[in-house]
Amino acid sequence: MRARIKWVEDVVFMGESGSGHSIVMDGPEDHGGRNIGARPMETLLIGMGGCASFDVVHILKKSRQDVTDCITEIEAERADEVPSVFTKIHLKFIVRGHKLKEKQVARAVELSAEKYCSASIMLSSGGVEISHSYEVVDAL
Repeated sequence: MRARIKWVEDVVFMGESGSGHSIVMDGPEDHGGRNIGARPMETLLIGMGGCASFDVVHILKKSRQDVTDCITEIEAERADEVPSVFTKIHLKFIVRGHKLKEKQVARAVELSAEKYCSASIMLSSGGVEISHSYEVVDAL
C-alpha cells in the first residue's frame, strides 16, 4: 500500500492514495489554514470509521442479514499536550435493515473491533481507549 502527500500552499496538502483517489487536508485557521479540507487527524478518524463500517456491513451481509443502511458516528478525545494524540474513541453503529437480528449486529461489531478492523486494532494497541455501541433500526 502506498500514498503520496503533496504540499499545495500554506497548510494545505493533497493526499493521493495508491489507488488514485485524492483528498484535501487543511490545518486550522489559527495555524494558517482556510478550512478548505479536513484536518489530518479527522481523516484518521474517518479512515478508522470506514474500516470498521466496511467490516460490520460485510459481516452482516455474509450472515445473510438484510442491511439497508449503516451510519457510524464517531466521537474522539485528544490529549491536551503535544503530541495531541487520541486518548478515547467511541464508534456508534446505527444499522438499518429488514428483520435484522440484534445478536448478529452485536457479533459483527465485536468481530470488527477484536479481529478485523486493522485501523482500530492498531490504535487500541497504541494505547487509545476504543469503545463501541450499536443501534438496530427496522427499515420500513
